[in-house]
Amino acid sequence: MTVETLSVEPGRVRQMWHLLEPLHSVLYYAPEAFEEAAALGYDVDERWPSYFAWRAAALGPVGAERVASAFYSFSPAKVALHVPAAWAVAAPAEVLAARLRAADRTYRRLLGEDVLASPELAEAAALARRAAEAASTAGRPLAAAHAEVPWSDVPHLVLWQAATILREHRGDGHLVALLAAGLDPVESLVSFAAVGAAAETTFASRGWSADDWAAARERLAARGLVHPDGTATEAGQALRAEVERRTDELAAGPWAAVGPEATTRLADLLGGPWLTIVGSGLLPSENTLGIGKV
Repeated sequence: MTVETLSVEPGRVRQMWHLLEPLHSVLYYAPEAFEEAAALGYDVDERWPSYFAWRAAALGPVGAERVASAFYSFSPAKVALHVPAAWAVAAPAEVLAARLRAADRTYRRLLGEDVLASPELAEAAALARRAAEAASTAGRPLAAAHAEVPWSDVPHLVLWQAATILREHRGDGHLVALLAAGLDPVESLVSFAAVGAAAETTFASRGWSADDWAAARERLAARGLVHPDGTATEAGQALRAEVERRTDELAAGPWAAVGPEATTRLADLLGGPWLTIVGSGLLPSENTLGIGKV
């Protein structure tokens, strides 16, 4: 960590994540995205076939092991259900093109043409791109993959792409923090549920079996991190707090690079789009990221 990075207020780093995350993740729930996925040939009866395709496509036609490594908290068995089968439906380049069309259509419907054509949206896109281009991708495979995707010249798609790079940059850093804390993929979820980030049922989407979950809880209990009922001990709460602190620290680089004035301005500009997207009802009220609770 540089002195400049450490000087960025952790609360500001966390705020920027909370503002940008919905701008990216709305793609996984928008009807336009399911329509584009169906047109490619994906099963859209549930969201996972398109989710794995949308998020992994920037990595290229990779196999399940690499995707499970990068996504971390998903059960490898669940990943293997969708990868590499996703690339038999459509090549990654086709998926990336359809993903951008889905983002375009979603933003046009939710935000409206007046907002998309506004100087404020163009300014927000330019500032977000500055931050995304300042994000170091060393040791961050998903951020690096998305940083190599060519930029659109349409402001609202620049904003979506920047939000995507920045959220994957943060996510890659979060995995470093989990590894440093000695939390394996399923333990990372069990320990997160233990501090009340979300209900255990919310984490079922990651594909771990009841036996996997119970075994992870036993391992954490042996370390003194959870009580028998699955709630976090004081040590468990402290460990998760350290994971979140380190995650914020590792995500601070882009905001240190653009500076406090530009970061504050971007936060102000994102308020309107954030309210619209969050208020759309498309995003789940409880999520596996713990937004609003950690």
